[in-house]
Amino acid sequence: MLLRFHTLDVFTDRVFGGNGLGIFLDAAHLPAELMQKVAREMNLSESVFLGPPESGGTARVRIFTPGVEVPFAGHPTVGTAVFLASQMKDSPHDGTIHLVLEENIGPISVDVRFMGGKPISATFTTAQVSEHRPSPWSPNDLAEMVGLGESDIDSDLSCEMVSCGLPYHIIPVVGSDAVRRSVLNMARWQAMLAGTWAHHVYVVTTSPDVPDAEVHVRMFAPGSGVPEDPATGSAAAALGGYLAAADGRETGRLGWTVTQGSEIGRPSTIQVEADRAHGETTAIRVGGGAVFVSEGTMRVPGA
Repeated sequence: MLLRFHTLDVFTDRVFGGNGLGIFLDAAHLPAELMQKVAREMNLSESVFLGPPESGGTARVRIFTPGVEVPFAGHPTVGTAVFLASQMKDSPHDGTIHLVLEENIGPISVDVRFMGGKPISATFTTAQVSEHRPSPWSPNDLAEMVGLGESDIDSDLSCEMVSCGLPYHIIPVVGSDAVRRSVLNMARWQAMLAGTWAHHVYVVTTSPDVPDAEVHVRMFAPGSGVPEDPATGSAAAALGGYLAAADGRETGRLGWTVTQGSEIGRPSTIQVEADRAHGETTAIRVGGGAVFVSEGTMRVPGA
């Protein structure tokens, strides 16, 4: 059987930037084992399988990396919303429409922005606010795991595990140079993090030298079959919760421009916001652009 698909680059405004996404149409009914094989064949950070809504939303969305199905992911959420908006009739020439994507974590609310009659970006609100757990490893251990020294660790922030539906081990470092020099030591990662709750590694600096960026990051996810991700919306959501908690203000809206992917030739820009009320983070939003790249069919036995 032939499965129709489209690809988009997400968290960018141009082709060959951002993070590539495969979207398979009318495919949420496929067996999970077959979806996994298709995602492995695409070999993108994530591939999405769409189906009709089951709970009153816009569409049922299942998300697979080359290695595993995930309950939620950021660049698939943004890219899928932009794609679905492009297929709708009576969309605005300029303005915003609201969609609800039914992901494994639950319904995700997404606002899609139109300009000139085309959807150009989307912003989603996470289904859950950030969960925080202390890292069981010392800053020196984590620094060595990513090829850095303890002096590269930003002592003003803590090494922490944070999740808005997908957990990340956040390692704060001083300056963009430390981010650029980071490289995952697979033997150390295997001994320290493989099989643990937060095995995705997120190296973060809040003192970047990248133009127009307030945070610069890299993300390594060998446990999901992604050696390095060029743009990670679910990690950016966790980052929003992490930085909002570190800021500590009682009430207000915080925002950051996050850059990622330049080290692997896929520059990406992610917008993050967090709302605070009564000393707690009450909402986290992540957004960015998406552009259409290709469409075609895949010959899938058994589909």
